[in-house]
Amino acid sequence: MSPIDWGIWSLVPLLATLLLAFTTRSALIAMLVGVFVGTLMLGMAPGAGLNQLFQSSLGNGDFIWICEIVLLIGVLFELFRKAGVLSALARRFAGGNKSRRGVELTTWAMGLVIIDDYFSPLLSGAVMRPLSDRAAIPREKLAFILDSTTAPVCILVPFTAWGAYLASLIAAQGGPVSGIDQGLAVFIAAIPYNFYPILMLLFTLLMCAGLMPDFGPMRRAERRVRETGQLLRPGAKPLSDVAEVNSEPTGSRADGKSASLLLELLVPVLLLVTIGTWTLMATGSVKIVEAFLAADAYLIAVLAVRGRFRSVVEVADLLVDGAKGVVAALLIVALAYALNAVTDQLGAANVIIEQFAGDLSANTLVVLTFVISAIVSFATGTSWGTYALMMPVALPVAFELSAGAITPLVYQTVAAVAGGGVFGDHASPVSDTTVLSSFGAGSDHMDHVFTQLPYALAVAVLTVLLYLWI
Repeated sequence: MSPIDWGIWSLVPLLATLLLAFTTRSALIAMLVGVFVGTLMLGMAPGAGLNQLFQSSLGNGDFIWICEIVLLIGVLFELFRKAGVLSALARRFAGGNKSRRGVELTTWAMGLVIIDDYFSPLLSGAVMRPLSDRAAIPREKLAFILDSTTAPVCILVPFTAWGAYLASLIAAQGGPVSGIDQGLAVFIAAIPYNFYPILMLLFTLLMCAGLMPDFGPMRRAERRVRETGQLLRPGAKPLSDVAEVNSEPTGSRADGKSASLLLELLVPVLLLVTIGTWTLMATGSVKIVEAFLAADAYLIAVLAVRGRFRSVVEVADLLVDGAKGVVAALLIVALAYALNAVTDQLGAANVIIEQFAGDLSANTLVVLTFVISAIVSFATGTSWGTYALMMPVALPVAFELSAGAITPLVYQTVAAVAGGGVFGDHASPVSDTTVLSSFGAGSDHMDHVFTQLPYALAVAVLTVLLYLWI
């Protein structure tokens, strides 16, 4: 914790970051300024403070794990580009009867099947981006579909790490819940009341099906594509600049062999899905690094056998090119980790909770729980951190108002915490899943945030109205 109790002023780094992000459209600069301000408030020296913070916040297994994933997916994109399969897939798509609506619905469906907040946007983005580009879908729209089928899907599936984590938090509050098994039962019973992710998935489905019109910045992005054909806003800086369809080779070689969609696209994707599914069933968690490492190694071997590499030096150059394409994403993820560490030490999330805790009552408990959880998660960019903060605050109040029994009020309160946390994980510019969705789609990060936020807020407002009505 900070040696000084900053009170409401502990929110300054977060507010500075959000203000700069939305005014400058540069998440990188905004988060860097927010981190710098935070180190000064923690009493650190201007230069040495940043060094200390980066060492403490980035020198951990979680950050290294994410870096490995992003680097491996960057290499996979570059391998796809080398093989020419993405342009071949786009040409195959152009010759078929796939519609724009079909591409969007397929992307949405992939998000339902690939139940992992990191794996889903990366794999779906790698597969669907060339088809999305060919169908003239703005990169912002693709990022929105990817993002809307990550955390909102994970929180609705109980037998995952998300369910186990929330069950443990519910059990830790005691009361009428005697253990993790009963905590999981409470979490499952709360799913029908978890309106935000349910409504977001339905909202996205209706939009992909063409049954709901675009509005706000997304509508302007759609108009830009129709009028100019530009998939990205002029001046946009996409988080990934690898595997662009137009920069790929033609997919044929001097020996007459063309790109093999079976060997060089379908098999690697099946490797990813198979390893991810098997490890989830065997260990309870998706071994994402291992899955992407296997796919990369397989593709390198196949391309070598098919004569795409003339020397080991070419393989090394490809690995470097893949890493170069993901530098922007890695920098933003690093700064997001550092900013989360600063706000945690300043106690910013606790300050937000304390501003509302005294107003909790039987009539407002569920609504305020959702609103506070949404604010905390949006400010910090982490749903799991929000759950750890909010469950001990809201659930005991629900037990007290329910006279120590497990009632619908308890289920609704658990759902409000879960859904509010997903809001921030889904919409915050400093959320790692939001960053990975921008990366998977090849979108400018702040353009993704700008176009998605009105949709997230609309669904959040509808969620509040439903909580007031039940």
